[in-house]
Amino acid sequence: MGVTVKHRSRVRRDPSQPNLRQVHLIHAELVDALQSQDFAVSAGAMGENITTRGIDLLGLPRSTQLRIGATAVVEVTGLRNPCYQLNTFQPGLMAAVLDRDAQGNLIRKAGVMGIVLAGGVVSVSDLIGVTLPDGPFHPLEPV
Repeated sequence: MGVTVKHRSRVRRDPSQPNLRQVHLIHAELVDALQSQDFAVSAGAMGENITTRGIDLLGLPRSTQLRIGATAVVEVTGLRNPCYQLNTFQPGLMAAVLDRDAQGNLIRKAGVMGIVLAGGVVSVSDLIGVTLPDGPFHPLEPV
């Protein structure tokens, strides 16, 4: 919550920077993949506020709006940059949510972060509408 950053490491660097990490969304497909690798994870276990299914969260452009339920709207701000705390939940989990592409670039698979544009009640099984921003699209970067 709030206009300025709340994450401990970011507050230490600059407590006045904007809070682009108000809501954390993870795709259920990641949970499924981790479970198939014998990680004991479930929806909500990695600190996410919302778990989605059927939406390519990692492929969305920055500023995509997600309408969740009747009134809630979250604007996607960037990729979650996973931290070592995942390993305190389960050893090896941080490495499991990171990958490398063919060029050796780091791929972050731990979901996306967003800001609340409109509040509202969010319930299990709510539909999520995706509204892409006007182009040109900007790929997600860690926030």
